[in-house]
Amino acid sequence: MTGFPSLRRLNVSYTLVHVVYWAMFAIFAGYQTSLLLGRGFTSGEAGIFASIRCFAGILAQPLLGGWADRHPEVPIKRLLNACMVLALGVNVVFYTTRPGFWGTALIFLTLGILELNAYPLLDSMAVQFIAAGVDMSYSLSRGLGSLSYALACVACGQQAVRFGTESLLLTHMALLVLMIAVVALYPAFPKEALQTRGGGERPHSILYILKSSRPFTLTLVSLFFTLAAIMPIVSFMVNLVSDRGGDEGHLGLALFLMGASELPAALLFTPLFRRFGAAGTLRMSICFMAVKPLLFLLAPGLSGLLLVQPVQLLGYGLFTPASVYYANANVSPADQVKGQSIMMIASNGLGAMFGNFLAGYAIDWGGADAMLGMCLAFGVIGVLFMLAAGRSKI
Repeated sequence: MTGFPSLRRLNVSYTLVHVVYWAMFAIFAGYQTSLLLGRGFTSGEAGIFASIRCFAGILAQPLLGGWADRHPEVPIKRLLNACMVLALGVNVVFYTTRPGFWGTALIFLTLGILELNAYPLLDSMAVQFIAAGVDMSYSLSRGLGSLSYALACVACGQQAVRFGTESLLLTHMALLVLMIAVVALYPAFPKEALQTRGGGERPHSILYILKSSRPFTLTLVSLFFTLAAIMPIVSFMVNLVSDRGGDEGHLGLALFLMGASELPAALLFTPLFRRFGAAGTLRMSICFMAVKPLLFLLAPGLSGLLLVQPVQLLGYGLFTPASVYYANANVSPADQVKGQSIMMIASNGLGAMFGNFLAGYAIDWGGADAMLGMCLAFGVIGVLFMLAAGRSKI
């Protein structure tokens, strides 16, 4: 492994990046609806803003991913930090102003382009080394990132109760500054190893990647509906908690239990991956994500809502590492960054956008349980496409 940094340095640096990123991500993922409701917007409008943020990532990820694949000489961490610096400026504007509907929509559009793009770039920073034979502990780093997410949710919940939800934007900006620092310290992929990556093969179009593997494409459709089933539960957790008599403090606790349950998944992933492979582990996670809305529907009261949060362990907790390895195994080495972007577009991008957009209106129409019923229907459709992908031989 001449030219590669030590494995210990890689794992420690990569874990720090995940820890800071997911603490930062927790603020918008868990409290954006509460923040928007506090600024006078309706649940339906909050759903539109959340969808815009996801849609922006959908537009930007393939463009940035394709550019990164065509210019491997530019370190991925440099692209990531450029996005973080610009995102910091947008957050300053959002905190210091009170824009109306269209101004807020523009800010969420920009944040989607800059901050959601970080997700596939973050994964690709590890995939580069893993594809080159470096045995990085991706699942452990991601699991510790989930623990950081959970702890941040609790801390932010208490901060919101004491200082107001608006103060969370200051914390978000501080974490952006820290994110820029830890990414700068992360080792770049050695330039001398770039020439062997992909064997000189040129990057392919998204259409070619989708046509080349029918099971891969059907799995993406499955993930679209499955993530549409669970992402609204995160975005509108404040509605679920308040519907059952909770407050901002209980919201933080609910998000903590959900996020903390992903850490054991990091330890569970390795034996499952060895036994079932990336595809089998991914299918298992799809089944548990699909059943999540049903458990929330059946949960009695606030205590029941808190007790079912750990289903995240076998659902989204396994999905995150499994999807990274699955995409890496199903696309050409020349399309590594684009492959991760496609996976993110179908799941956390299009799926989350679709689910969040409809969920806000479902809440305005029939309350929290109506939203959960809609999510359950999406989960069932996701499982059906997963079964179709498993049967496909083409």
